[in-house]
Amino acid sequence: MLRVTGAAIALATLFAAPSFAPGGSPAFPASAAEGASLAPRAAPPGGPGTASDTAPQVAVAPEPDEIHLRNLHMLTFEGQNAEAYFSSDDRRLIFQATPRGAGCDQIYIMDTDGSGRHRVSTGSGRTTCAYFYPDGSRILYATTHLDDPECPPTPDYSQGYVWPLYAYDIVTANPDGSDVRLLTGGPGYDAEATISEDGSRIVFTSVRDGDLEIYTMDADGGNVRRLTHEPGYDGGAFFSPDGSKIVYRGYHPPDSTGLADYRALLARGLVRPSVMELFVVNADGSDRRQITRNGAANFAPYFHPDGKRIIFASNMRDPTSRDFDLYLIGVDGTGLERVTTHPEFDGFPMFSRDGRQLVFESNRHGRRPGETNVFVADWVESPGSDP
Repeated sequence: MLRVTGAAIALATLFAAPSFAPGGSPAFPASAAEGASLAPRAAPPGGPGTASDTAPQVAVAPEPDEIHLRNLHMLTFEGQNAEAYFSSDDRRLIFQATPRGAGCDQIYIMDTDGSGRHRVSTGSGRTTCAYFYPDGSRILYATTHLDDPECPPTPDYSQGYVWPLYAYDIVTANPDGSDVRLLTGGPGYDAEATISEDGSRIVFTSVRDGDLEIYTMDADGGNVRRLTHEPGYDGGAFFSPDGSKIVYRGYHPPDSTGLADYRALLARGLVRPSVMELFVVNADGSDRRQITRNGAANFAPYFHPDGKRIIFASNMRDPTSRDFDLYLIGVDGTGLERVTTHPEFDGFPMFSRDGRQLVFESNRHGRRPGETNVFVADWVESPGSDP
């Protein structure tokens, strides 16, 4: 574990592959930029599609006051596992993981009972931010393997905890990992991509215009449109169920000193994630509203299927703490409710499409301190009722 304190410990422990990283991608041939199939430079033995032996899911007890969670199960059992998201039929999960002793995050798929886990990324470079296309025909993720097949170096933490802005590009592939195709190219960071439920638009974060801003594009990579324009980091975006809104996390320096620090780090391919607030904006970029104002590290927002509430992770009870919990809040910023109460990290929540299950990642029940695993629970809307 990195020798850092407070919120930085939680983020350093959890983000096996932080959701960032420019660093200069090579120029791609025209055919690649147009979406031609991109073969990995070097894939290790047991490549994409090879199922691994995994332990079965294990039932664990929620905390006594985690009244919205029932039938909680642990699906992974070692290393760092993060950003697990449901397929549209709620039968599979796609996520990034660094097994114990491995060098870089790769993308895996497993059933929602933890069985059938297998790697679907190439095994080269570092990957992050994977998502299923709604029709199940393709998957989406960000990778550095097109820039360099080796794991990128870790950043210098001597000036505090930072996220490195690696040379990620967004790619799409078949669900078995084959037929990797480039959606974004050129130098700099493109990552944090998710898809609207009708499959028509992708939202992502990019540094292409010199700052970390949110963009949308068509499912094939065309028709790119910038949505945010304020100096600072904007990212981690998700569409509302009807596709009309986007929720995201952001840090906008409050003064000239903060802005100078942000820009100095950005010039070195770094960003400091210790303070982030949540925002909702229309899918065309209009009518932006800030929905948290607590000065903490709020992140991983996701819409409840009713489109009226958002679940997210935060250390708002103590912004110097590594104790991140899940919270619900209305899209208008009212009705805040705490969901998890375990004294370690809980983050990256996502509801199943029918709202009956919640997947999230947590440090609870880890075999070693700081390990982060995937958990699935039945969601109890009204305590005392059936999930």
